[in-house]
Amino acid sequence: MPRLVPFRLAAACALALLLLFSTTALAAAKAPRVNLRVVGSGGKTLAEQFVGAKTTSIKTSPKATCLGKGTGGSGKSVQIKGPTALGVLAQASKLTPSLRPLLATDHFLSEFGLGLCGIGKSHTTKKLSWYLKVNHKNPNKGGELVKLKAGDEVLWALEPYPYPDELALTAPHEAEAGKPFTVSVSSYDEKGKKTPAAGVSVTGAVAPTGADGTTTVTLSAPTVLVGTDAEDIPSNQVAVCVSGACGGG
Repeated sequence: MPRLVPFRLAAACALALLLLFSTTALAAAKAPRVNLRVVGSGGKTLAEQFVGAKTTSIKTSPKATCLGKGTGGSGKSVQIKGPTALGVLAQASKLTPSLRPLLATDHFLSEFGLGLCGIGKSHTTKKLSWYLKVNHKNPNKGGELVKLKAGDEVLWALEPYPYPDELALTAPHEAEAGKPFTVSVSSYDEKGKKTPAAGVSVTGAVAPTGADGTTTVTLSAPTVLVGTDAEDIPSNQVAVCVSGACGGG
């Protein structure tokens, strides 16, 4: 009978580990997946990816002085109870080099929340600041206060105020080499109002979009499409496979 004790102990440990792993996996599965897009200086896309949003933390930085002299962060880590728009950015920055360093300050934490000064090499200036949109709308809240749900689209863009409209591109994910196909571009204002976007240049298009927001594209190889103009926030990216081949950039 004494020989059964180690066996029972091992079985109990194994069961405890199984429950731990199951709980962790369940928690990860429950983290809502959202689409994060970050547009930095010069309209450059720094990231466009799906992220499982959850509670996380952000390390504040003394270098985050965009709110004025002496307003840098304490250097302490601040928990962001998620899923939130700022939290998902903080999560992505830990895995995506182009989003590092993330410069945030907690100088006004008790009054206004966290202040975001820099993402990667893109920093706020006297004319530019970080504009947040969720599902094409300006939530008019600090990023750590904007709660997310599965399928939400989160955009952080470094832009001048008053903030420009956001472009959104719709295109097929497959095409035949040398065969024209139609793409469309819409613009969203800060309230999320959608209108056709005219005069937008699209990768591989023969001409800018017309009054109806559409244009024709012809490709010979896999390509990532994006819509841009001189005023608005660049569109999302759409990767198009051509004649069965994928992986273009």
